Amino acid sequence: MTAPQILKVASAQYPIGQPDSLAEWEDKISTWVAAGAATGAELLVFPEYAAIEQAACFGPDVYNDLTTTLERVAHLADERVAFHANLAAKHGVHILVGSGPAKTADGRFVNSAQLVTPTGAVGVQDKLIMTPFEHGWGVTAGAPLRVFDTALGKLAVLICYDSEFPLLARAAVEAGADAILVPSCTERISGYWRVRTGSQARALENTIVTVQSPTVGDAPWSPAVDFNVGAAGIYVPPEHGVSDTGVLAEGTLNKAEWVYAAVNLASLRQLRTSGEMRNFGDWPAQPGAEPLKKTVEMVTLS
Repeated sequence: MTAPQILKVASAQYPIGQPDSLAEWEDKISTWVAAGAATGAELLVFPEYAAIEQAACFGPDVYNDLTTTLERVAHLADERVAFHANLAAKHGVHILVGSGPAKTADGRFVNSAQLVTPTGAVGVQDKLIMTPFEHGWGVTAGAPLRVFDTALGKLAVLICYDSEFPLLARAAVEAGADAILVPSCTERISGYWRVRTGSQARALENTIVTVQSPTVGDAPWSPAVDFNVGAAGIYVPPEHGVSDTGVLAEGTLNKAEWVYAAVNLASLRQLRTSGEMRNFGDWPAQPGAEPLKKTVEMVTLS
């Protein structure tokens, strides 16, 4: 596809609530997507484990038990993605669906996010590196790392903890990624800052844009997403003429809102060979640096 010049993106600071029914949940998502599209964004990013909110619809017998929560929410995955795909078509936007459990053919749970296009194409990215919490929940690592070739550019997804590992991002960028989407779910301010620091570092190292989308608010009914702290952010390298701080946009901590920016992808590509610093090009100067593109699967979403 032709490389686009501008990426208009909105990142959700999404509040985990307690819907009484799937219809109520659908109304909430529809309202959020409409508000996100109203910013002018072509890409809407929802956070990690936002899908867990659906467990509330089935009462305490489901949402009080973590394994039952994972089973029920995983069972809804196809229906949830189809619902977002219809909204993507209605509003003419790409949507990174809030991630949630999916069940593999061998019976394992993985944490999966789906990228849907206005034409109904769907790309899936599993989380690759599990946190200690997820190990305790029985959620396992998925594969492979993918780059999605879309009408908006080449997009990669590093779910929360994955953003803290530089070789994952580097592999995606060597495969052509223009942007890395970072859906996150953190219960403490320290966790939010870890993911934010990772997101900003990946933008600096690779001369790209990274987009962090967190869950916010308290959901004491859920053993999985009970406390949620964070702020959305859209990050680029700190470079003269692009951004002095590397922060194109950021939200108010823990506020339910969309955060929007128009990102000049053409300018970022040019910076790789003409910026104040040349982090992307100088990566191979590190001892032990190797080409990583071969570890990535390219998926075209037309």
